[in-house]
Amino acid sequence: MPCEPDELLDFLKSRRSIRKFKPDPVPREVIEKILDTARFAPSARNSQPWRFIVVDDPSIKEQFANIHPWAQPLKNAPLGIVVVADKNTSPTSYLVDGANATIYIQLAAHALGLGTVWLQTLRNIEDIQRILNLPENLVPVAMLAVGYPDEQPKPKDRLPLEKLMYYNKYTP
Repeated sequence: MPCEPDELLDFLKSRRSIRKFKPDPVPREVIEKILDTARFAPSARNSQPWRFIVVDDPSIKEQFANIHPWAQPLKNAPLGIVVVADKNTSPTSYLVDGANATIYIQLAAHALGLGTVWLQTLRNIEDIQRILNLPENLVPVAMLAVGYPDEQPKPKDRLPLEKLMYYNKYTP
């Protein structure tokens, strides 16, 4: 194992959603390293239903940034990544499979010094499919704004573990 377990756990806890980015471009080899890592996310029956669309065209980023009020971070991000999942390949779990790949992208980006923020897509599926020329079976699961962080958000409060964890059965 390359790191001590506690170091890895601290790394996972240190990831933050980044909404402000430096204008520096992200090298293609870094993007490909991130997406190569995402290929190893778990999926039902190893179906790997995901596809990754890297968006650096300013006009497309602008369309996505205006798709809903919370997508604004794409305006100043050097790039976006849209994770789509093929619902024909994985009909019962494509959303979860795509979410797993999205988390891997976020963690790989964090490991390489980049920041990301997950921008929801599920209220705008048809709009995103139209913008990206996606067939109906390819469902956009997430959009990520990606770039070098230009902010250092503080950790947000978390619910205590004792309010979230149960043994054997849920007990309200």
